[in-house]
Amino acid sequence: MFVLPVRFERSPRLHAMLSEEAHAVGTRVVVQGKRGPEVATVRGDAAPPEPQGRYGAVLRAATPDDLGRWEALHASGEDLKWLLRARARQKNLPVKVVAVEFTLDESLVTVSYSADERIELSGLIGEVRAHTRARVNFAAVGPREQAQMIGTLGACGRENCSSTHLQDFAPVSIRMARDQQLPLNPEKLSGPCGRLLCCLQFEHTQYLDLLKDLPRKNARVCHEASGACGKVTKLHPLAGTVDVFTDQGILTDVPATELRRLTDAEIKALPDGGRGGRPGKPARDR
Repeated sequence: MFVLPVRFERSPRLHAMLSEEAHAVGTRVVVQGKRGPEVATVRGDAAPPEPQGRYGAVLRAATPDDLGRWEALHASGEDLKWLLRARARQKNLPVKVVAVEFTLDESLVTVSYSADERIELSGLIGEVRAHTRARVNFAAVGPREQAQMIGTLGACGRENCSSTHLQDFAPVSIRMARDQQLPLNPEKLSGPCGRLLCCLQFEHTQYLDLLKDLPRKNARVCHEASGACGKVTKLHPLAGTVDVFTDQGILTDVPATELRRLTDAEIKALPDGGRGGRPGKPARDR
């Protein structure tokens, strides 16, 4: 037996499946998932199973008949999705139908939807049953899951991370934006889903490593070559530099490797006790 990582159509998440055959990467296979038989794509090399692992099962390589039926069910799901959206508008239901997905044997249809509050969807069940005899399952999805299933463009101009490679939605906090020295502007820190950008989380550890080599903000430092001292006002982790407001009233961008951090004794010996002046509109040293 082998373990194959497979990917379903509407999510980049990889699912481990047991298989009697080591199918090649890119092979379309029929798998037995939680909802029933579905078509998925092999996205990694085969590996031996772990003794305590919990896996789904690869039933077979998808045949042309399987793929033709899967495409037809996908088209039916898209048509039903737009129908349900129209019926929801007619009934004034505050809900957005995100996706409608059939299992390969058409025994179950899953209607994924998003709503700001709990709503009664019994009025839409009849609309679904008028077009299929499959059992109907309504599944609420959050803003991030909605963006993952639909697919959107991020601020970088590329397809959003949640629908291309992210395996899990890890918690994202505003502290991560502070550590990356980003302006705390909600419009710039939010993704198309309206939540904090996922990239803040998976880039955070890199920024923490870079910040270890930089002095803290408001720290007192001196330039090794010129001897000029001042206070750190801003950090540039990617460039490895900091902005220093010198005691002479000049704001300068200096590589952190050229700075010496003052000891507590040196700071206390300064005339102002290390408080430094407040930068008003200093001249920047070019």
